Amino acid sequence: MPTTLLDTKAATPLAGRTADGRVRLPGLSRAEIAAHLAEMGVEAKKVRMRANQIFNWVYHWGVTDFAAMTNIAKGFRADLEAHFTLARPGVIERQVSRDGTRKYLIRMAPGIEVESVFIPDVSRSGALCVSSQVGCTLTCTFCHTGTQRLVRNLTPAEIVLQVMACRDDLGEWPAAKGREGTDVTEWRHGGDRKLVNIVFMGMGEPLYNTDNVIESIDLISDDQGLSIGRRRITVSTSGVVPDIAKVGAANPMLAISLHAADDETRTRIMPINKKYPLDDLLQACRDYPGLSNARRITFEYVMLKGVNDTPQHARNLITKLQGIPAKVNLIPFNPWPGSPYECSDMDVIEDFARRLKKAGLAAPVRKTRGEDIMAACGQLKSESEKQRASVLRKAAKAAP
Repeated sequence: MPTTLLDTKAATPLAGRTADGRVRLPGLSRAEIAAHLAEMGVEAKKVRMRANQIFNWVYHWGVTDFAAMTNIAKGFRADLEAHFTLARPGVIERQVSRDGTRKYLIRMAPGIEVESVFIPDVSRSGALCVSSQVGCTLTCTFCHTGTQRLVRNLTPAEIVLQVMACRDDLGEWPAAKGREGTDVTEWRHGGDRKLVNIVFMGMGEPLYNTDNVIESIDLISDDQGLSIGRRRITVSTSGVVPDIAKVGAANPMLAISLHAADDETRTRIMPINKKYPLDDLLQACRDYPGLSNARRITFEYVMLKGVNDTPQHARNLITKLQGIPAKVNLIPFNPWPGSPYECSDMDVIEDFARRLKKAGLAAPVRKTRGEDIMAACGQLKSESEKQRASVLRKAAKAAP
């Protein structure tokens, strides 16, 4: 299917308030909603109830019109509309792959654009790959995102809004039926939900933005809102050892971008290994909260021809992962313009997988998805560049 270009003027910035002073509700936590309600003069004894109602309408029902909040009196709805907006960020480019993968370029604020990818038919449903930063600092040599300088961390709201934008595109918000205010739902597309898995594997290193990632997980998993369970959320890190236990306390699944099992090779392709070498990283994995055979760590391993794909590399990997409940995802390298690597030959990948499986490791070869729209693993990159703060303030002031 062809690329769909959307009206970029419709993309509203999310930082702060709108030009007319209204607060943007999508992306706010219950506590933030409550604080704004108190600021607008809602009685203290009603703030918590009202915050819960609004939170549910925004995140469970996905409403875009205050008139749809049917268990709130019309007069108060008018007050809310005067103080708040339900506007979402603008999807300024949407591409659909031949295999059904969808890539979104979302403008969060002037100069702040991120890519998210929805992959259908993952774990019997679908997964959304979300970004945690605009750009990246890690410079992994096989990753296209690493060629884009870090612009800034994404806020919890901007992470959650990627999920909401995907639900909008899929038409996958529940719709009430029966009398007004009842909590009976049906899915608008007429079947089971497609978006039930979230993976922090988009642009950026999630554990260089740990606090915001944890807050976004709390919002995404809230059972009165988006209601995506924590065991359906996976945080992937290249190995920021000090924050692995911290994110583990939020109870998501963990994935490690490993890609080599000896320090020399890993340091060459992933400079972060100089700061956090393999033994330190793998000890943090062994100490991960809740680790068990039912909650295995996924180790991502991109197959690079002549770099990390020999039988000795396989033996190194088997040795290093001993004692860790683990699954190894073998990922055929996805090329990007100017990339210095080639993908390992398929017979080499299959032999590598056989060696791991013989040693008792689950080692599926990941099917490449969305390669024709540069949406495959390691291919994400936006055109955002770091700008002077004065330029961003000027752009924000000029925005509608």
